[in-house]
Amino acid sequence: MEFRDALACLGALSQGTRLETFRLLVRHEPEGLPAGEVARRLDVPQNTMSTHLAVLTRAGLLQSERHSRSIVYRADLNRLREMMLFLVKECCEGHADLCEPLIAELLPCCPPSPQMAV
Repeated sequence: MEFRDALACLGALSQGTRLETFRLLVRHEPEGLPAGEVARRLDVPQNTMSTHLAVLTRAGLLQSERHSRSIVYRADLNRLREMMLFLVKECCEGHADLCEPLIAELLPCCPPSPQMAV
């Protein structure tokens, strides 16, 4: 991830409603949620939510797909991974043991797939 891309992602997430929106959509992977449902769950007017979804989409954090009359939004987990790696790359000046607590916190929510363990 380039520095400017990281800034775009972090800037998009630096607003409360957008951060809540992204976290909600991460929880609903891989199905995603229609825009109206996101607005309803977060108690945000639909036109305001549309603006927030557009900011997150421009930052590359969301993907959308039209289903009949609604647009379903999904979190882009690859972009999230890129951003997380950008933040921790070159962490701890080569002292991997300092990163172990971070990795231990992430493993329960995202266990490695069997293909990754090989």
